[in-house]
Amino acid sequence: QVQLVESGGGLVQAGGSLRLSCAASGSIFSINAMDWYRRAPGKQRELVAAITSGGSTDYADSVKGRFTISRDNTKNTVYLQMNSLKPEDTAVYYCNAEVQIYYSGSYFRYWGQGTQVTVSS
Repeated sequence: QVQLVESGGGLVQAGGSLRLSCAASGSIFSINAMDWYRRAPGKQRELVAAITSGGSTDYADSVKGRFTISRDNTKNTVYLQMNSLKPEDTAVYYCNAEVQIYYSGSYFRYWGQGTQVTVSS
């Protein structure tokens, strides 16, 4: 009923940049938080960045100063601008959104399919 479609991943050299996008569609009444997570090989999934509906942001210490999360509420889309990429950033990046569905009285968490980001040294 709700789908998150991610794009923008790929292969990039260290020091380069990528911009990830995640567009939510479906029977959406409203979206509260939109987050980016990542899972690197052999590691637990971690929260990379989060943004509220009002635009407040939070970042993992490892990406502060390099990544910027933003959103366009009119398009139900969240972005992750990734600059100064490091090999340690290599991971599958997942979009997560807290979505209220039409005629539902509560929010539900939805995940994107993930997009691979590979940073070569």
